[in-house]
Amino acid sequence: MTTTPEGVSLGMPQLPAPDYPDDVRTRLEADAREVIARYPDSRSALLPLLHLVQSEEGHVTRTGQRFCADMLGLTTAEVTAVATFYSMYRRKPSGDYQVGVCTNTLCAVMGGDAIFDALQDHLGVGNGETTGDGKVTLEHIECNAACDFAPVVMVNWEFFDNQTVASAKSLVDDLRAGTQVEPTRGAPLCTFKDTARILAGFPDERPGAVEASGGAGPASLIGLRLAKGETAPARVVHPRGSGAPGASRDGSPHDPSPSGQSPSEHLSSHDAPQDTAASDPAHPAGPAAEEGE
Repeated sequence: MTTTPEGVSLGMPQLPAPDYPDDVRTRLEADAREVIARYPDSRSALLPLLHLVQSEEGHVTRTGQRFCADMLGLTTAEVTAVATFYSMYRRKPSGDYQVGVCTNTLCAVMGGDAIFDALQDHLGVGNGETTGDGKVTLEHIECNAACDFAPVVMVNWEFFDNQTVASAKSLVDDLRAGTQVEPTRGAPLCTFKDTARILAGFPDERPGAVEASGGAGPASLIGLRLAKGETAPARVVHPRGSGAPGASRDGSPHDPSPSGQSPSEHLSSHDAPQDTAASDPAHPAGPAAEEGE
């Protein structure tokens, strides 16, 4: 239905989306055919094609959806269903830099909520809104698998780790001022449109950008290191109440500290249950109960 700028429905069917200018469509068609050729079933190319049209205008427009439908032999309804499902596809004009503050559990308690609130006040925008200069779009995002660097801020999907309110404010100020900023890990920043083209599957031709890939932190990699035998295995302690200390569940002898670690040095508090939490010694945890008790 057609609506006024104030959002009032006029009760009229919405007109078809306009097409791209001829030169733009010719260029996009060549790129789209290159993408489609990578897949045995053309409709599998829809996700990268949505990134492609997003790289043209900074968000997925009705024109972009119509283009994807034409190229893949789909209906615009089918394209819209996908474009509105995934959060990486923007549905309205957005900034050159998408600043996402992780507000999932660990980042939130480590300061993510405070950072997000502070940036809303500092930039004068709400969630999903863009600054008046068109530079920064602010949003809260879910887990980005970087919990050992919490709280994490991402800019166009590049990591800025261990942030504080002060560092996050400085970051967005630099982005708006055009000052070069470097991610903690990963490739140098580029605009959101350029990022969308890379996500569409086209090579990042900036010198050194591909080599500057980000790596996971020590806490994230401990499982891999254990598998490779690069570090001593973590101490495994039987549950309290299941037998005398020093005995395994089947009664065989068990060395309580094969790695020479004290309980406080263990990789996780779950490896060596304590009678009380170190963070709250006034409230003892009590003995472990058997299942069903």
